[in-house]
Amino acid sequence: MLPYNLDHVAIAVRDLDEAIARFGAQYGVTPLHREVVAEQGVEEAMLPVGGSFVQLLQPLSPDTPVGRFVEKRGEGLHHIAFAVPDIEGALAHLAQQGARLIDETPRIGGRGARIAFVHPKELAGTLIELVEPAP
Repeated sequence: MLPYNLDHVAIAVRDLDEAIARFGAQYGVTPLHREVVAEQGVEEAMLPVGGSFVQLLQPLSPDTPVGRFVEKRGEGLHHIAFAVPDIEGALAHLAQQGARLIDETPRIGGRGARIAFVHPKELAGTLIELVEPAP
């Protein structure tokens, strides 16, 4: 099962309010969705760009995955997310191909979507997220 759309590109930031203001001033968009996803240790904002989103991620603390990312690498591209119609099928396909999965089973992410991550070593150091949108 291959991706059928680019869901979002995620950018890790230190200050979500500042990043939203800066992005809005530069590109004329405002978030369509904003929430705290405590299980992932982030507050996120989804800004529409074409048929996809730019997701701004602020870590809730430095000991979360995004917090460690920002401390080690600074602000910047965190991951690319592909929308898939069947996340279990997509994970099975990737496992069959020998891909290293961070999540072997989906979990709930922002917007109530089912998500799973593929290890960055599978694609040139880029973390990939699979997203099955909520019904």
